[in-house]
Amino acid sequence: MSGVNKVILVGRLGKDPEIRTFENNVKKASFTMATSEYYKDKNGNRVEQTEWHNIICWRGLADNAEKYLNKGKMIYLEGKLRTRSWDDNGVKKYTTEIEANTFTILSPKGENSGGVTTQMENHTENVASVVPPAEPVFESDTDDLPF
Repeated sequence: MSGVNKVILVGRLGKDPEIRTFENNVKKASFTMATSEYYKDKNGNRVEQTEWHNIICWRGLADNAEKYLNKGKMIYLEGKLRTRSWDDNGVKKYTTEIEANTFTILSPKGENSGGVTTQMENHTENVASVVPPAEPVFESDTDDLPF
């Protein structure tokens, strides 16, 4: 049985994507993303706890990141954890990144009618589409459930 390596994040970009182009015109986009959680401390004060994540995307997804993403934009992102290491003057260094394979731009209410979804399919083709806004669902108070 194989394992599962899946990351789902909703948060804001900490900086504009940094784009690098390698041989054969392969692009890589790198950016940071912040996710925040809120809780109340023992005195009842609201406390925000923020985690920062290093995100990378490749090829067509990197192209879309370059076109559509910028600092402060809220996105939904799916990907996988990647750990890499390198030698820095005899000292082995490590980093953990999230390799994105899809992201959706989440628009604040009233700013836009929907979001842009981009994903990497089979690591060779990039698909972008406009997602229609979600309609609110209202349930009737008179359903026939006994509870």
